[in-house]
Amino acid sequence: MDALLARLKEQEEEVKQLEAQLFSRPEFKDNRKLEELRAENDKLNYRANILVRSIEDLKKQPPQVNVAGSKSADNKEKQPQQSEVKSTEKKPDSHKKSSESKQNDNKTKKSTTPAPVKTNFTAGAEGDKDHSCRILDILVGLFEQSIRKAFPEDTTLPVLVVPARQADYQCNSAMPIAQKLSATTGKKIAPTEVAKIIVENLPKHDMIEKIDYSGPGFINVTISPSFVSKQIRDILTKGVLPPNILTMVGKLGSNGENKRPKVVIDFSSPNIAKEMHVGHLRSTIIGDSIARLLEYTGFDVLRLNHLGDWGTQFGMLIAHLQDKFPEYKTVSPPIGDLLAFYKASKKRFDEDEEFKKRAYVCVVKLQAYDPDIIHAWKMICDVSRKDFEYIYKELDVKITDRGESFYQDRMVDLVKELDSKNLLKLEDGRKVMFLPDIDVPMTIVKTDGGFTYDSSDMATIKQRLQEEKADWIVYVIDSGQALHMQSIFAGAKLAGWTDENSARIDHVGFGVVLGEDGKKLKTRSGEAVRLRDLLDEGIDRSLAKLKEKNRDTVKNFF
Repeated sequence: MDALLARLKEQEEEVKQLEAQLFSRPEFKDNRKLEELRAENDKLNYRANILVRSIEDLKKQPPQVNVAGSKSADNKEKQPQQSEVKSTEKKPDSHKKSSESKQNDNKTKKSTTPAPVKTNFTAGAEGDKDHSCRILDILVGLFEQSIRKAFPEDTTLPVLVVPARQADYQCNSAMPIAQKLSATTGKKIAPTEVAKIIVENLPKHDMIEKIDYSGPGFINVTISPSFVSKQIRDILTKGVLPPNILTMVGKLGSNGENKRPKVVIDFSSPNIAKEMHVGHLRSTIIGDSIARLLEYTGFDVLRLNHLGDWGTQFGMLIAHLQDKFPEYKTVSPPIGDLLAFYKASKKRFDEDEEFKKRAYVCVVKLQAYDPDIIHAWKMICDVSRKDFEYIYKELDVKITDRGESFYQDRMVDLVKELDSKNLLKLEDGRKVMFLPDIDVPMTIVKTDGGFTYDSSDMATIKQRLQEEKADWIVYVIDSGQALHMQSIFAGAKLAGWTDENSARIDHVGFGVVLGEDGKKLKTRSGEAVRLRDLLDEGIDRSLAKLKEKNRDTVKNFF
């Protein structure tokens, strides 16, 4: 360690000398690119110094001494282990004999040592040249091996390892295991005895510095400072590497293929002809953050924007377009302000019965793919997309548009499939799908033969599982849609789609964004604050604050 620190300081001095010689040359004066590189170098030096100080602080820490003293040392000679074991209780001889007899029984039942357990959450935890290690997952794997070896007759015993206050980590499996064994055998077994059996069977690992007990069988684990120092050295020499978590999802390595698991993330999802408001910001930022993290760790990520670009509202908009701009087929109408356009058409739809009838006729023509109606629909969609693209560019969000219109033909096939599997029931003229453990059935076909959000989302999840062949699907939608998402997931399982590739499906919920009246923000009334205006105002306020503190000319922030 001392040699590494000395070498780092020596190299830093060499760099400074070379820098002074190089930057004194006339061709490097007033070089903007060079200034940027120097600023980046200052940042790296700043971070390196923090890491060096962390190493020095670890070196200054006194070695942790086992209070058990020489007795513990004697035990180490008799039975070498990777850790020091400290207990606040003395182990009675009877318990010791009982523990030994149980171990002998286990050896008689199963003399061979079980192979190391590699679950989804422990595989790849050790890290390699391209990945960082995952300390918690390593510990989970070690304690799982110990518990399976000590109690091979029950493979369902829990492995509970969490960050701790009294130590670095803590295994809390002893108490639930003792309760289960006591109930099974009819003999009371103390959690402290179970904890000691677990530790006796714990495999060696250089990561563990010390193990002791607290309370009714809690196993405290202290991580070795030398192990932490090695991780810091790796960061200094290799940079921050992603963890190897690809094995948690999908079929990585199956059939000899080194396939990256595919993740489909559904987020943002504004409605066409309605401007994005602050309520869309959470889904957009959360979804983009999840996508960036999974891309960084090596997943094949497909970012999807499930646009609301189909439905009855388009009949209302197209009818209004026909009235206000009758030459729309040859002359592009000035509908740049979609908020005002939508608000005006909605007012007419609510107050004018004749207009409402014409709007429904336009919907029928839209679903029949009438060329003139489709032309009007595309114009409205294009205006919306331009506004969305501006916001995504401002937020540096990359996303692929795939609206409800994409799934229209697939909904027809969906109904045929569900009918063939006898999963649809006729109720009050509707075709509904009853789900296990959910009271409200999904409406797949309305009384007028039209489709619903249920049928659209069922066709969507089917396409992602069967055509995209997703190993993992993530829906980033507000918590108000939790029951709807539960129904869609249950419907996909009932239809047998999730069993085909054992895909993982998650709903990442977040709090509903409320307006000043305490109600959920909606654009249907046209009163919600536009996200575009909100972002612009945020930038203006931030710049004003920087100017107030004379920080507006500073380019680099640490």
